[in-house]
Amino acid sequence: MQGVTDDLVAVARLAKPRGLKGELIGDILTDFPERFDALDEVTLVMPDGSRRELAIDDHWFQSGRIVLRFGGVDTVEKAEELRNAEVCVTEADAVELESDEFYDWQLEGCRVETTEHTLIGTVRELLRTGGTEILIVNGEKDYMIPFAESICVEVDIENKLIVVDLPEGLLDF
Repeated sequence: MQGVTDDLVAVARLAKPRGLKGELIGDILTDFPERFDALDEVTLVMPDGSRRELAIDDHWFQSGRIVLRFGGVDTVEKAEELRNAEVCVTEADAVELESDEFYDWQLEGCRVETTEHTLIGTVRELLRTGGTEILIVNGEKDYMIPFAESICVEVDIENKLIVVDLPEGLLDF
């Protein structure tokens, strides 16, 4: 469920209630936590896949997490019902990135081909290692391809295609 569901992008995951007045502590899933300042309403995607539209009455940051207060959620029991839900916005409300930057969910599902048009597989996920991100590509086996400009020479999100110029031996492991 993490990341994107249909046309929604997860920006936080509700971890647990806080206090007795319905507030919830959430893990931030966005690189742009300041985006919460402009959010009035969000869609919660519940663990069972159902959705709820809720207004954000207040929010603040605490110890690297976010605390959210939603309209109509004013008891710990009501907050408990929202545990593990993902707080989502529409793709259209996602923060605009630079032309050479991409969201993980945009890369997932892209075909990966060599410059000679040989299909390697499909991106399953983007692995963040602290250095260069790694594309995990499902093909004949799982491949790990650095998501670097020198290797990923073309990224066409609209057509779900990443063209790679692989150094010799990169796929031989």
